[in-house]
Amino acid sequence: MTAQGRIAASLHDQMGMKHSDLHECSQLNELKVDMSVLNMIAAWHLSGDNILVEQMPIVGGYSGGLEETAICDVASTIASFAFLNADVHLGGPIHIRWGTTTNRQSLQVAAHTAMAIDTNTDLLLANQYYTLAGPCTEMNLLETAAQSMCDTVCGRELLSGVASNKGVRMDMVSGMEARMMGEASMASCGMTIHEANEILDRIVSWYEKYYFNIPEPKKFQECYNVNEITPTEEYMRVYDSSLDILSNCGIDF
Repeated sequence: MTAQGRIAASLHDQMGMKHSDLHECSQLNELKVDMSVLNMIAAWHLSGDNILVEQMPIVGGYSGGLEETAICDVASTIASFAFLNADVHLGGPIHIRWGTTTNRQSLQVAAHTAMAIDTNTDLLLANQYYTLAGPCTEMNLLETAAQSMCDTVCGRELLSGVASNKGVRMDMVSGMEARMMGEASMASCGMTIHEANEILDRIVSWYEKYYFNIPEPKKFQECYNVNEITPTEEYMRVYDSSLDILSNCGIDF
């Protein structure tokens, strides 16, 4: 939708967004904006809306490797607040090969970025979740738990997910992935960086060996009772099994 369309929709008295809703737009890769972004930001700011600015720097892309992408990620975060008047910055370093935020390299970039910003500012940070595996698989839930731990320990305030199967397949999302995101986050509270890093290494080592042979996922309507919006018994077994694996990796639920 164009900037004009989004602005008009958000201002509608009955059907529009509330001022307290997060009005989201995205920077362009890397460290760029266009007139559409500026128009939306100006309108939302004048309207007194809450603004969330998104940016997903590409690991192995325009900026380069881990260190360069982390620097770009920090700069993008600062730009959201200093240049675009954001209330929240939504990050999510995405790997050029895997298209996920849960791979080892993306987690490393996200962690260093969050620590740098959180240690030196009071800015509100969020991160978005793109997993390789899909719903009703242990791999998906472990990917989610790993990033949730990383984000929580490194100081992010908001977790946004989960876009399973890289967010490119229809019906591949459910509430169970978000449940894992929340439970892993709560279990990580109070951990030191050293403790979390050791556990993360075990979790990531568990699922990254399946990158070339990901388990077959199930669509929402296949792993949920769509009339009651509740997970199937199969998905509950997968979830409980994933908790056992994570507990063996060192997370205390």
